[in-house]
Amino acid sequence: MDWIKETLSDTPEIALFLCLALGFALGKVRVWKISLGGVAGTLVVAILMGMFADIELDDQVKQIAFALFIFTLGYVSGPTFFASLNRKSLKYATFTGIEVVSVLLITAAAVLIMNLDVGTAAGLLAGGATESAAVGTATDAIGRLDLPADQIETLQNNVGTAYSISYICGLITIVLLSSQFFPLIMRIDLREEAAKLWAKLGGAADEDTAAPAAPAVVGREYRITAAAGRTVAEVQADLGDATVEEVQRDGEKVAFAPDLQLAHGDRVLVVGRREALVGSANRIGEEIALDESMAMSLDLADVVVTRKGYQATTLGEIRRDFADERQGVYLQKVTRGDHELPVKPSTLIQHGDTVRLSGSGRDLSRVIPMVGFRLDPAVRFDMVFIAIGVVLGFLIGMLVWTVGTIPLTLGTGGGCLLAGLLFGWIRSKRPTFGQYDSGAADVIKTLGLAVFICAVGLSSGPQAVELVKEFGWGLPIAGVAMTAIPAFLSFFVAWKFMKLPAPLVLGSVTGQQCSTPGVTAVQAAAGNATPLMAYTIVYAFSNVVLPLLGPIVVAMAHAIG
Repeated sequence: MDWIKETLSDTPEIALFLCLALGFALGKVRVWKISLGGVAGTLVVAILMGMFADIELDDQVKQIAFALFIFTLGYVSGPTFFASLNRKSLKYATFTGIEVVSVLLITAAAVLIMNLDVGTAAGLLAGGATESAAVGTATDAIGRLDLPADQIETLQNNVGTAYSISYICGLITIVLLSSQFFPLIMRIDLREEAAKLWAKLGGAADEDTAAPAAPAVVGREYRITAAAGRTVAEVQADLGDATVEEVQRDGEKVAFAPDLQLAHGDRVLVVGRREALVGSANRIGEEIALDESMAMSLDLADVVVTRKGYQATTLGEIRRDFADERQGVYLQKVTRGDHELPVKPSTLIQHGDTVRLSGSGRDLSRVIPMVGFRLDPAVRFDMVFIAIGVVLGFLIGMLVWTVGTIPLTLGTGGGCLLAGLLFGWIRSKRPTFGQYDSGAADVIKTLGLAVFICAVGLSSGPQAVELVKEFGWGLPIAGVAMTAIPAFLSFFVAWKFMKLPAPLVLGSVTGQQCSTPGVTAVQAAAGNATPLMAYTIVYAFSNVVLPLLGPIVVAMAHAIG
């Protein structure tokens, strides 16, 4: 046992990766519908390991990890955040406003009632709001207080311990409220309501947009009989969402053109939705075995939406506006930030969203410029652009404004967040540079936050027992209140005042806390992805605003105390 302690103390890098391994394993353990997730699991393991052995990670490691996380967070959220500043989406900022005001008032009350120190107050807010990024911004702000070094260290350690306690309470609370109790209060069957909304989003009343937007695309070969004498364009118009891609006559390929007149015995390759081709032999001719010489591969393209008219446009509107031009191109999925949206006609498409299109190279090259910029699959990470953004974030974080005796600064966290927002927005406007693949961004974001949280947990371990003894059940109760009160307020605003459909009500409530476990539980209860329609918009606002509460709560608690 002594050897293990010495090894962990002498080689903290081993302790770091051991915490990551055990923490992410713990995060996968599911009790009913609730799991901690990798980051929270890492914090719990790190605190326990910190209580077992004296382990300290270098502060620069912690700072670099958090800077990469928070910059990436802003970079990914930037396009969605700015695109949501429109008439259709801005109303959802109400829920972020409720969250911000509520958690600050509850924290102030907890400081006065329980006599919380600055670090515990900041950790309580970050955990109750289930916003891990606020841990970093608060820790950085505490480091700039005019206090002795040992006192600052104690306060910073208290942030992690209080966060771990209130986060677990907040996570359980938001999952139970959003997926179980709120549907009971509304007296609804959430699955039934979600199915109704899904059908409504499908535009059943509008035949032009009723077809699925992400079909199973198939290819069929026909020998022309019924369509003899008709042009390619006429056949395509008759088929609907399908295209003639190749024509062979007497064993030779014929130069393709929409006005090409088909002759009896021609062989044609038709590509389209499976349901569009069912029964099409009666209109074209006999379906025959696909000849290898006619076989073709459909290309896939991820395209960033940059068209100016797509600030807040539904898929159905886009399909109607480009009914002819989009022929032969099929929408596979829509991604906003880290989340995949339901591909339905009423889905709102915003500037900066990424759509995956499939079709022949000829059709894609025609349609992609109408939509936006095609991502280069060979580029995962534009190091030049990203590194310059992080440097700017550090510089912004060095700016300090003194109000009375309290230094106010965004710190590394706030500076890198704002730089990320700015660079992400620039990237959405000029997508020819600055590419940051979503997979790479997710790895950087998760690893950066996990390493930072691990460092916080290891240093917090020795004080965890004392902090729990000092405040007892007060911290868990305050953590539940920090989550439940703003959730109830937003629930009633969305349900009674905004009259939103039930899935959007619950998506908004989970979005205001950036609670991925919460919206996952709601989706499971709903049976489809309709809650994401509101979640992604509110998430974009809260993901930007909540991390900035770190310096604010530190200044507030310091002033009250």
